[in-house]
Amino acid sequence: MPELPEVDAVKESLKKQILNKTIRQVDVTWPSMVKHPEDRKRFEQMLVHQTIQDIDRKGKFLIFRLDDYALVSHLRMEGKYFVYTEEEPKDKHTHVIFRFNDGSSLHYNDVRKFGTMHLFDNGREHEEKPLSQLGPDPVEEHFTGEYMQKRLQKTTRRIKPVLLDQSVVAGFGNIYVDETLYRAKIHPERLSPSLSEEEVERIVAEGKKVIREAMEAGGSTIRSYARSDGAQGEFQTRLFVYGKEGEPCPGCKRPIMKTKVGGRGTHLCYYCQE
Repeated sequence: MPELPEVDAVKESLKKQILNKTIRQVDVTWPSMVKHPEDRKRFEQMLVHQTIQDIDRKGKFLIFRLDDYALVSHLRMEGKYFVYTEEEPKDKHTHVIFRFNDGSSLHYNDVRKFGTMHLFDNGREHEEKPLSQLGPDPVEEHFTGEYMQKRLQKTTRRIKPVLLDQSVVAGFGNIYVDETLYRAKIHPERLSPSLSEEEVERIVAEGKKVIREAMEAGGSTIRSYARSDGAQGEFQTRLFVYGKEGEPCPGCKRPIMKTKVGGRGTHLCYYCQE
């Protein structure tokens, strides 16, 4: 699943390609992707004549800002956006097409069909699910050691599942949690109440650094992640532990290990992370 840096890279590439374009027609061929309004035809009709004024992001969600509405899109596991300058034959995995007045089009392609779209009146998108359920982004000023300490006081869960919980922090996924905990020298199975104030501050500081570095690198191109402009991210070349099972730890040179924490594949150094 694309994480915050990858979704941010998709946002930036789309902004270069479709800002100020006006929607002429929308075709939805997999109606269950449209969660609000539930009527697929109404969704299509509401978007006609709307101009894309801006594109934002919250956590792993894209927010297309139109004249009257905010379109909230989650890519989930395999979702991708492609922009075509001319009429393009519909791929079998393309399930939503936004056709613009200038003849170009935006295709939403999703092999597994898990992606979702919500359309709200402008100003209501953060008051309704799914955005209303999200915690702060790692790069937001509200993501602080004090905030995390308060959240951790309310749970007995292990630290990795807490960081993956989008209601606690919006945008972290498996890759960047593993990298954050390695840099902070915290074992992913540590119980939240066992973490000291200094350790929590370290997690927050390293989490911010990891996400910012990944955003600057355009994310990590692993498996199915793709940007609308075809460019690839480069942060995968800077990963310390994720996907490095059996390779030497950058710190102690002992092999990186892989285990499962909360049902998720987890990479770590058993010697450097306590």
